[in-house]
Amino acid sequence: MNRELNVDFDKCGGLVPAIIQDAKTRVVLMLGYMNDEALRKTQESGLVTFYSRSRQCLWTKGETSGNYLHLVDIKVDCDNDTLLVQATPDGPTCHKGTDTCWGEKNNPNPLLFLSELSDFIEQRHREMPEGSYTTSLFRDGLNRMAQKVGEEALELVIEATNGTDERLIYEGSDMLYHLIVLLTSKGLRIEDMARELMERHNPGWKKH
Repeated sequence: MNRELNVDFDKCGGLVPAIIQDAKTRVVLMLGYMNDEALRKTQESGLVTFYSRSRQCLWTKGETSGNYLHLVDIKVDCDNDTLLVQATPDGPTCHKGTDTCWGEKNNPNPLLFLSELSDFIEQRHREMPEGSYTTSLFRDGLNRMAQKVGEEALELVIEATNGTDERLIYEGSDMLYHLIVLLTSKGLRIEDMARELMERHNPGWKKH
């Protein structure tokens, strides 16, 4: 990644704060500072690099510990004086051995994966690769996709009433996958249903 960013380094005396966020989990990992050279090195090397205020030099996160931060994206805030750096960490980010500099766990949120899965299924819909089960569902058409959702819903009910919790989760996952495929075919996403549920949670919501 190497695109020109409009960063106002002069406003803060040559340095701007850089908030580091895990690109996948969205957890904030640490805060560092970058000057123009550190930003350029980060973009050129793909490894997040800061300017050390105590040592007065550049330092690449992980150069001694091996816990590098691999650059995914950089955004500049509305005032052009703060960076949001999205990265993939190799290990604990904090020098004390914790996932974040606030002692928090950097655990993935499984709910975020639903958006990733929707992105993946949309890609399948665009590219329609051979040998893909998802491709075969799209090619079978709307009626077949809707039928699969119904079949999986029935299996979910059977497991809920006469099965095990493990099988209930399994069949529910099958149903959710096929539902996302069906939504994708209609130009919709799982987030559309989430928004509907958010609206229903509002005390003022009334059934349509």
